[in-house]
Amino acid sequence: MKFSLVSFLAYALSVEGHAIFQKVSVNGADQGSLTGLRAPNNNNPVQDVNSQNMICGQSGSRSNTVINVKAGDRIGTWWQHVIGGAQFSGDPDNPIAKSHKGPVMAYLAKVDNAATASQTGLKWFKIWQDGFDTGSKKWGVDNLINNNGWVYFNLPQCIAPGQYLLRVEVLALHSAGKQGQAQFYQSCAQINVSGSGSFTPSQTVSIPGVYSANDPSILINIYGAQGQPDNGGKAYNPPGPAPIKC
Repeated sequence: MKFSLVSFLAYALSVEGHAIFQKVSVNGADQGSLTGLRAPNNNNPVQDVNSQNMICGQSGSRSNTVINVKAGDRIGTWWQHVIGGAQFSGDPDNPIAKSHKGPVMAYLAKVDNAATASQTGLKWFKIWQDGFDTGSKKWGVDNLINNNGWVYFNLPQCIAPGQYLLRVEVLALHSAGKQGQAQFYQSCAQINVSGSGSFTPSQTVSIPGVYSANDPSILINIYGAQGQPDNGGKAYNPPGPAPIKC
């Protein structure tokens, strides 16, 4: 049997439980597919923590839109197996494979013009994270799946007005027991923040640079004695800095 390249690529994607961040909502208002986003054009993870693709994912689509938000708004980011949603009817890996346990994190970087700014050399700070709940044994990815691919968080009230790149990242730890096997999925949204906040971060991080391959939150076996992805009942601290406090 002969396969075309397109058929082969479609098959390769179908056997991977990957995901792409591809929509933003603001207080429940869906901004539209790829609107305001710098998003990869495939659902493959980044696994080299020193790659430039750690910033906003692999090169792909880039919107000219900057999304208007207010400090304190409820932001939603929508993740699906492939661009547009499920890869096929009944896709069991939509929005992401249930095996891909791990945290979800959000960072901001101030820029002059979110639509045109280079994404390299920026100063990032973390605003939110959803790691692992030792009581429920739920990971951030479990909450993403339970919300049909949506991740929700509030933009901190103290964020100063201006334009930013909003970087949202899923870190899948199902194979992270071996160095270089943790899987990072990220895209960046272009936002314009209004409000009366005045927060200026005293400490920022570089991406790449914020993570190391042997970080104990990245090089980790999340499976307990019974083989369940419960981190052995231990607390888990996502990699990178702590989220800011207003």
